[in-house]
Amino acid sequence: MNKAVILLSGGLDSTTVLAIAKAQGFAPYALSFRYGQRHSIELESARQVAQAMQVEEHVIADINLRAFGGSALTADIAVPKGRDAATMEHSIPVTYVPARNTIFLSFALGWAEVLEAQHIFIGVNALDYSGYPDCRPEFIAAFENMANLATKTGVEGHTLSIHTPLIHLSKADIIRQGLALGVDYSLTSSCYDPDGNGKPCGQCDSCLLRAKGFLEAGAPDPLLARFGVQA
Repeated sequence: MNKAVILLSGGLDSTTVLAIAKAQGFAPYALSFRYGQRHSIELESARQVAQAMQVEEHVIADINLRAFGGSALTADIAVPKGRDAATMEHSIPVTYVPARNTIFLSFALGWAEVLEAQHIFIGVNALDYSGYPDCRPEFIAAFENMANLATKTGVEGHTLSIHTPLIHLSKADIIRQGLALGVDYSLTSSCYDPDGNGKPCGQCDSCLLRAKGFLEAGAPDPLLARFGVQA
């Protein structure tokens, strides 16, 4: 089986990507990050997802982006709530973590070289998202080009590919695909501001986009049912 490094946050998108990689016959090596985020709920979700989906190995790497701050996810900045779709599309929100996907992909690239893996999967999406610049196809193409210039693997002719199977899908289509692959979305966490038990706030951009996706997919969100929340 071809080895692949899967960036796994514990969220809906990255969990779907893991299911897709497995369905395509890749041996998945999951990589998550303790990066100074304000809550650890997503890491617990990532652990549960990795275990349930029987990855080959799950590494949680420690990096401290809280040392820089600059984001509502890594500093004491309020998470925006109740924004409509038009507002989300208007500007890059304070939940953007500076250079996060660049940093995460760099770690994934390093591990892929060690594993002699030529494939990295990441759950970026350029359709139903909050306007993050490091979720765009142009960024992924540029990073892939850099990766093949900057690594021993690349210069020796073993081309590395970055797979973005969700990049042009709506949230509803992502959910439909995941459900078809048997993904248990009750294990995932999407909220930017959950309570101490992992209950989603229901009003941050990520919660609103998730709710929109399940509504349009015509399916209930099992995470809400887990917490006894009405959709």
